[in-house]
Amino acid sequence: MNVDVDLLFKIAGIGIIAAFLHTILEQLGKKEYAQWVTLFGFLYILFMAATIVGQLFDRIKSVFLFQ
Repeated sequence: MNVDVDLLFKIAGIGIIAAFLHTILEQLGKKEYAQWVTLFGFLYILFMAATIVGQLFDRIKSVFLFQ
């Protein structure tokens, strides 16, 4: 399975942007919004990872079931 480096850069970029926004919102006193930004960033990355794991399972299934 070939993991694209582009995908890793997307995950890192989303993490950096979420951390940056979290810091700015926290300094402005908007802690609730900062937590929401962090949560949404985490969920987006989680769904990206879930699709990669799904592709991995499909690849494993196709290898062992000879499809």
